[in-house]
Amino acid sequence: MDKSAFTSDAPGKLWEITIQEHRDWAFIPDPLPSQWSMPETLWRQLMEAREALARLDGVGRFMPNYNLLLRPLQRREALRSSSLEGTYATPQQLLLFELDPREPKSPQDPVNAWREVTNYNTALELAIQSLEQRPISLNLIRNMHNTLLSGVRGAQRDPGNFRRAQVHIGSDRRFVPPPAHEVMPSLDQLERFIHQETDIDPLILCFMVHYQFETIHPFWDGNGRVGRLLLSLMIYEKCKLNKPWLYLSAFFDRYKDEYIDGLYRVSTRGDWHNWIAFCLRGTAEQSKDALNRFDQLLNLRSQYMEILADAGGNVRLNRLLDYLFESPAVTAAQVTDICGVQYNTARADITRFIKANILAESDISTRPKIYFAPEILDIAYSD
Repeated sequence: MDKSAFTSDAPGKLWEITIQEHRDWAFIPDPLPSQWSMPETLWRQLMEAREALARLDGVGRFMPNYNLLLRPLQRREALRSSSLEGTYATPQQLLLFELDPREPKSPQDPVNAWREVTNYNTALELAIQSLEQRPISLNLIRNMHNTLLSGVRGAQRDPGNFRRAQVHIGSDRRFVPPPAHEVMPSLDQLERFIHQETDIDPLILCFMVHYQFETIHPFWDGNGRVGRLLLSLMIYEKCKLNKPWLYLSAFFDRYKDEYIDGLYRVSTRGDWHNWIAFCLRGTAEQSKDALNRFDQLLNLRSQYMEILADAGGNVRLNRLLDYLFESPAVTAAQVTDICGVQYNTARADITRFIKANILAESDISTRPKIYFAPEILDIAYSD
């Protein structure tokens, strides 16, 4: 790590270490400040971000079926956060794996990537359930990590436990996180910071915590994904949202270099201003993006309801339609469960949806056959 990149404004200290018999330096961040003066140049951005997030929460709060918005947002977050770490899957592959989970046949089997993305979604859902009982804690973070790495790449890297050895970021060791003996003291300080009383705006506090977590880098593997999970949960809890609507991985993925450099500049120069500005911009953009997708989904749902009504629709078909907006992939066997009908009736319902251009048979060779709702998929998951 380039010691000369760290100025006197760096919010931490350098610690001499040895990596593979070579001398190097690690960065140990100071505890986050209990007070932070908001620069006037950020007030407008903060107001825009708050307003966009409040509109998103307001729409979600009064929806009769909040999963219509929440489920696609969560799946998209899982896909984009994973892609930031080099794990790629399509929405169709993720939905297919959810319908038919299976074990990979080899390290090269694409099922490995599908399972990694599914694990992210599972870790998020379990953490949300946990927050109904208790606040964010180090134990919750460990549980998320354990779920994330269960049965996938990184499973051999001590899932659910904080690291006990030195790690570095980048093949050139551009950044070296704290030595192992500093991990728990740094995490304990971070946990206290999360729960202490402070005048720092809750949204800004969440972005500061995200920086600190990624800088501590407390696990052998999976730090980026756990950190982004934690960020969404922090915003949900600290900003008192009705549901965890805001997910920033798509924004971070779109501006990956700016994201990485922003974190690095806080460590080297104490550049909180540009880091907070970047995150506030992401909050406004992703809140507006979620609202736009939701508007499109609602309009599409109204169109589909009219088509079904004109074709002699009924309550059963409306129930199937609502299911597709939450999870736009289905099998005939699933339709029997969703609608409480016999298999032949389920097949007939699928045929009606195909004729109405709501469903299309997947070109992925599977048994049983999978049917996707392409227009819903496009609105919910496309860039």
